Amino acid sequence: MSEQADGAQEDGPSTSPAAVYDLKGLNCPLPVLKAKKRLATMQPGSRLWLETTDPLAVIDIPAFCAESGHRVIETAAISGGHRFLVERGGGDSLPP
Repeated sequence: MSEQADGAQEDGPSTSPAAVYDLKGLNCPLPVLKAKKRLATMQPGSRLWLETTDPLAVIDIPAFCAESGHRVIETAAISGGHRFLVERGGGDSLPP
């Protein structure tokens, strides 16, 4: 008699949780500059939580993502700041 493994199989893409990048305590322009550098090392489609305390991040992070081809998937207020779930786009070049 043959036995089959009853373990789970992964048929789709990896659904690992998004990493968290702690940018708290940094002021403009450092949260955007550090986010840009970190996102550049990631694969397109991967996601990263950015945690900030800079009040201007609510303007700067979405603007940076729009200009760089990334997507802001979710935003949330946290104690003393904000969180942004960003999905890395396919390229880092600015639109013409």
